[in-house]
Amino acid sequence: MGLAGCSSCANKTREASPPADASAEVRAAAAEAPVPFIHDDYPAALAEARKRGVPLFIDFWAPWCHTCRHMNANVFPDPGLSRQGEHYVFLSVDTEKPQNAEVVKQFPVQVWPTLLVIDPREETAVLKWLGSADLDQLNALLDDARLAMKGGEEGHSALLARADRLAAQGEPGAAAAVLAQLLEEVPRDWPRRSRAVESRLMVLALGGAANPEACARLALDELAQLPKTSSWARIASWGLGCALEVEGKQDFTTEVTAPLEARVKEALAPSAIEMAGDDRSGLYMVHFLARQQAGDSEGAQQVGKAWGAFLEQARADAPTPDARAVYDGHLTTLALELGKPELALEGLRQSEAALPGDYNPPARLALILGAMGQTDAALEANGRALQKVYGPRKVRVLNDRASLLREADRSEEARASAEEALALIRSLPEGQRSRRETARAEKLLSELPAR
Repeated sequence: MGLAGCSSCANKTREASPPADASAEVRAAAAEAPVPFIHDDYPAALAEARKRGVPLFIDFWAPWCHTCRHMNANVFPDPGLSRQGEHYVFLSVDTEKPQNAEVVKQFPVQVWPTLLVIDPREETAVLKWLGSADLDQLNALLDDARLAMKGGEEGHSALLARADRLAAQGEPGAAAAVLAQLLEEVPRDWPRRSRAVESRLMVLALGGAANPEACARLALDELAQLPKTSSWARIASWGLGCALEVEGKQDFTTEVTAPLEARVKEALAPSAIEMAGDDRSGLYMVHFLARQQAGDSEGAQQVGKAWGAFLEQARADAPTPDARAVYDGHLTTLALELGKPELALEGLRQSEAALPGDYNPPARLALILGAMGQTDAALEANGRALQKVYGPRKVRVLNDRASLLREADRSEEARASAEEALALIRSLPEGQRSRRETARAEKLLSELPAR
């Protein structure tokens, strides 16, 4: 349902339009979107949801997040989402923007994207989903949340709804216990088992219930009998990612990590499973990391070569610059990890030319040029990024600049950039401060010559 089809949204043109820095393709897609999104205005979205008596769906995203960009380019614009228009108010929250600090503080984000469903009556979370979801999965999640809010679930579905609510409201340990009970009770062929497994893996991989060993073992056990769908591939990815966090246990590596890596390879086999390109690229990444952790440099190079070929083809097949830019982050990571930064050079230059309002291509280009020893060109690219970047990400770009300046023996300028990064961190609301970038700026300053 487009904007014109929503009588209660008729005066919401400002909020439902895409952000000012969106590309022409994003603006064109928004004009024909199956559901209208309010952008970066939580109070307005909450008021609209209360007025209409429907739940509020929030997409917490960031411009640097490749999976967020995949969702924005491929999932949210899909006409198959239109049936949800009458049942929800949709809100897009860029977690980097200062005006969103309060809602980010109210609903903390650990993973991008985070998809949240809010009951507007009490302003409480009903369901939280971390990472990607394809159209069918997103529709199922929205159906689940709507029924849960109405209290229409029974039996095993009621247990799943209870776990969803607990996880969404910041009680991962309680959610994990309910999900464990659910998975013990339901048959292996329960239609929603894959979804319940993914939910339990999320709480075991992150937050207060984090238990990477249990996460990996659960994934391996469930993969043996679940149907091979895109959910199966995501479970394999979650499982191997968890397994790589369990180090120093040879028996575990043999019994769990190696079989999970085999499942990831199985998911990556040609035509094995239909899945989004961003999910497939994520599988290549975790497979690559597994080879690196195993000390198999030759194997990592082989996986990297296959990953690079996939990224090249995916970028070539992408219908718009925004869809192509989904792969820029992984392309940059691969090029740097392989020690072949030149592999990403042309693609990032292409993205910068096609998306002049986007700070990500020049910021990534600065890293690539720096790795190639072209410090002056890297600083120029970093400067172009600084003209566009905002919020917490600006801290990272300033730290990148300080590192480049230090390598160029321009210590005073490097110190000024790191000090600017720290000052910016201190000026940000608490929910938008990065501990990692704070530590990085402090380390840079400690390593630079004193004035």
